[in-house]
Amino acid sequence: MMPNAIRYGPLGKHCVHICVDMQRLFAEKTDWHTPWMERVCPTAARIVAHASASTIFTRFIPAMNAGEGQGTWRRYYQRWASMTIENLGMEMIELMPELARFVPPAKVFDKHVYSPWMDGTLHSHLQVRGADTLIITGGETDICVLATILGAIDHGYRTVVVTDALCSSSDAAHEASMHVYHTRYGQQVETATADLVLDAWR
Repeated sequence: MMPNAIRYGPLGKHCVHICVDMQRLFAEKTDWHTPWMERVCPTAARIVAHASASTIFTRFIPAMNAGEGQGTWRRYYQRWASMTIENLGMEMIELMPELARFVPPAKVFDKHVYSPWMDGTLHSHLQVRGADTLIITGGETDICVLATILGAIDHGYRTVVVTDALCSSSDAAHEASMHVYHTRYGQQVETATADLVLDAWR
């Protein structure tokens, strides 16, 4: 039986929506194409539209050229030379058009690794605005979304994952990640549909 409310109750005024890496380089026919992204985008957009001033978009910014990067990232971009900015073009790092229209008042935070927490800028911004709860949408469920969720947990934010507004290029990894969110992080991660989230976020 499906729940009819979010586990720990209503979402307050100190709630922020983080929409992870919903960008053209994943949505379009590239080597990192994520087929579900186009399908879940309207659901993510519903949440953005509900509170665009309380939305933060993260963007994953690839290396400029093949072989750039520190440590294993250098090898990574040798493997994925086709996904460097040199080969993609700067326009491909942009948000999907149906989301980009919300900026501003929505904000954009760029990152060069999976986690948006590394340099402390995101956490500092959230602290200044008094955020205590994060709603998470975007892609990929098992990579950048996972890194975003784990950082949110470590920083002590109430974390709500929107189950029908996530996507991955791997069905198996998506399902495995959702199982982990439901079970292993049961005390620190709440999972709910967009309808339940919007109903709770008044």
